[in-house]
Amino acid sequence: MSNLPNCPKCNSEYTYEDGLLLVCPECAHEWSLEADQGDTEESKVIRDANGNVLHDGDTVTVIKDLKVKGSSLVVKQGTKVKNIRLIDGDHDIDCKIDSLGAMKLKSEFVKKI
Repeated sequence: MSNLPNCPKCNSEYTYEDGLLLVCPECAHEWSLEADQGDTEESKVIRDANGNVLHDGDTVTVIKDLKVKGSSLVVKQGTKVKNIRLIDGDHDIDCKIDSLGAMKLKSEFVKKI
């Protein structure tokens, strides 16, 4: 039996080498052996519109009017959002806005206070 690592995506033990890549036959995920040996728990840095690094618990301000999907409500420019949480995904800020409730925002539309 070979000593190849399990698939990082689906944790399958049936990985195989294909040239310089490792391949998972169950989910078709491909990755390089060098990337697997490196630091795999590298955290993603989320930045605001001005390039400042955001952290959990920060306070930010919305820099443009944002329509709320599925309703006629609008998050106005200048709205202050306190105690944000950073999450993975396209909308990388999870927050609660006083007048609108819980929602997710993109970091490119906010600036850190």
